[in-house]
Amino acid sequence: MIELGILFGLMVAAVLALIFVLLRRGSGSTENVDGLLIEQARRGQAHNDRVTYSAGAVDRTLPTGRDDYRP
Repeated sequence: MIELGILFGLMVAAVLALIFVLLRRGSGSTENVDGLLIEQARRGQAHNDRVTYSAGAVDRTLPTGRDDYRP
């Protein structure tokens, strides 16, 4: 029974430590223009990747010569 108390105590301590780290870090807004431009470019690239490699886009494409597709 003591072991369970120790286990749950350690789990609670780990959760509290993670919460503390996340709250201390905050949202972390970018303070300069270079960082904003990098974030904007990455966000645009992520959007393009989601559109390009979505399940609907991938399933509806025909295999090309570079694909290793053999029916």
